[in-house]
Amino acid sequence: MSNNDRPAARVVCMDRDGRVLLMHWYDRVSGQEVWEPPGGGVDPGESPIEAARRELAEETGLPGSAVLDRWVDVDRDFEWLGVRYVKSEPFFLARFERARPEVDPGELTEEEREAYLGYEWAAELPPGVEPPNLAEVVAELTRHG
Repeated sequence: MSNNDRPAARVVCMDRDGRVLLMHWYDRVSGQEVWEPPGGGVDPGESPIEAARRELAEETGLPGSAVLDRWVDVDRDFEWLGVRYVKSEPFFLARFERARPEVDPGELTEEEREAYLGYEWAAELPPGVEPPNLAEVVAELTRHG
């Protein structure tokens, strides 16, 4: 199974003020910087929401229990470390009662540690955000209160 085929799940984290948590990564192959919601691969035997909760905890230190059973399927087409990924991923919603909860990525893989530049609770999505239609994804996830 190529890396390309592994299913993944991501989490749109919203704080009390409606900011979106973005992780900041550096792709050493392309030289590009990427902002994207936390998330990652679904392990064998895991459901997408279980993966979303585990990845959120690993990448941010935030409680996986904040991830709600509410998602939007998002078509992805991106390159990372020289590999092109074309797939659909569920983006789950997580809400936090505080403004800008502290993020502590305690359990990054070695590859992630090399690429990690930090994070931001973004009031406005920066250029270069992945996926490019993230604003629409956030609107869809938050449409019903």
